[in-house]
Amino acid sequence: MSSQAQSLVQSVDWLAIAPPTLAAVVGLVVLVTDLFVGDNRKALLGWVSVAGLAASALMLLPLLDGDRSTFCLTGDAAVCSYTADQFTLVIQFLVLGGALLTALLSMTALKDADKELPEGEFWFLLLSSAAGAALLPASRDLATLIVALEVASLPAFALVGIKHGDRKSSEAALKFFLSSVTATAVSLMGISFVYASTGTLYLTEIATRIENVDDQLQTLAQAGVVLTLVGFAFKTAAVPFHFWVPDTYVGAPLPVAAYLSVVGKAVGFSGLILVTVIALPSYADVWGPALAVLAALTMTVGNVGALRQQSTRAYSAVRLLAWSSVGQAGYLLVPIAAAAYSEDAEKAIGSTVAYALMYAAVNLGAFAVAALVARTKPLNRVSDYRGLYASRPLAALVLGFFLLCLAGLPPGIIGLFAKVTVFSAAVDAGLGWLAVVMAVNVVIALFYYLQWTTLLFRAPEGEPETHRVPAPLTAAIALTAVLGIALSGAPQLILRFSDTGLF
Repeated sequence: MSSQAQSLVQSVDWLAIAPPTLAAVVGLVVLVTDLFVGDNRKALLGWVSVAGLAASALMLLPLLDGDRSTFCLTGDAAVCSYTADQFTLVIQFLVLGGALLTALLSMTALKDADKELPEGEFWFLLLSSAAGAALLPASRDLATLIVALEVASLPAFALVGIKHGDRKSSEAALKFFLSSVTATAVSLMGISFVYASTGTLYLTEIATRIENVDDQLQTLAQAGVVLTLVGFAFKTAAVPFHFWVPDTYVGAPLPVAAYLSVVGKAVGFSGLILVTVIALPSYADVWGPALAVLAALTMTVGNVGALRQQSTRAYSAVRLLAWSSVGQAGYLLVPIAAAAYSEDAEKAIGSTVAYALMYAAVNLGAFAVAALVARTKPLNRVSDYRGLYASRPLAALVLGFFLLCLAGLPPGIIGLFAKVTVFSAAVDAGLGWLAVVMAVNVVIALFYYLQWTTLLFRAPEGEPETHRVPAPLTAAIALTAVLGIALSGAPQLILRFSDTGLF
């Protein structure tokens, strides 16, 4: 091989890329195995998927000893496409942990669906999406970032519409698909403008070059920045790009709705953080105010939407969680906006990461209990939870705890702690008005969270129903409950993730 050809060959650090790669490989194994496994043994595919996701999460442990980068420029080893730093590992842990809990919920859902959901395809799509979601936080160039975003999103469209012959499911998938494709098109146009004006796709190089863009290309660069941000605002379900969320959550199988609410958000927010804080710090005066306004709008519209849900309406429990997740997205945007104004941008970003970890654990737990209730009450109304304590005391206590965490009330100390962290990020950055908007929204949210919590402990209407809970569903509820309680007992654990190592 000539020396010129050798200089183009990039080395690959296989350990660094192991978590997303392993999830992708297990997905392919499941898809092929599905061809040779009889209908009566399809449950085996679920256990293989769970084991694969657990193994992918365990592959994060050897990476804790220091930052690793791969796919670097041969002329400049500091400019890389893939970096496994602390920020990457925390988001990958969130994504793979969320996908693992979704897989546990899905095992029960697939069994109950009785062949309405194709199992092999379901597991392949879930693992593919998880692989893309795990790749995204490690991406350090715009091409890898968009590819990871689409690998995470495209299987998710299919998962939403996977129910055979279900009109509601198909409609939800179409809404989700159209809004997401629009977001991608806008992002790609923005990225192409940024590339045209800077001549590079690497985030760190964009940061230095975009400050010194030729005057003739200044307008192109500014348009690129704005369009790129609009695309990511779609992905994070920020208002006014949130309209697909309630219908998509209701139409999707419940585990898929849980997956979108946690992993889908993690993908959008980690992409937004990488683009704003690493690639475009010089445009903080553009994206800072824009994200602050988006945060205020998103939390307000989300919480008011949740407040308006009627407890006797079909699927009102899922709709309430959907609107609540829009409101929570608003809180997650606050520290990213604060990073534009703050002297310590890393600390501000750490607040978003800490809040995302709390939200992931408790929201997946709330969806897990919703999946349990849906087994006997498929319409999943909020009123169906009345008297849950009489028939399932542990499930009622756990759901009550999760709702109090989301509201930020004791004993959900971790929810309170995460909200205070976000609140202080806004105050430290001088965004007093945003802190006030957030405080008002926390009060609005208290109303519907407490209303649902009190319903759990009221006298039930009619005889309480009991049935055996499948082991995977029990495991999912137990894992989220243990995580939530452990973090409430020692909230300082979550502060360890505030040092994202991005800078």
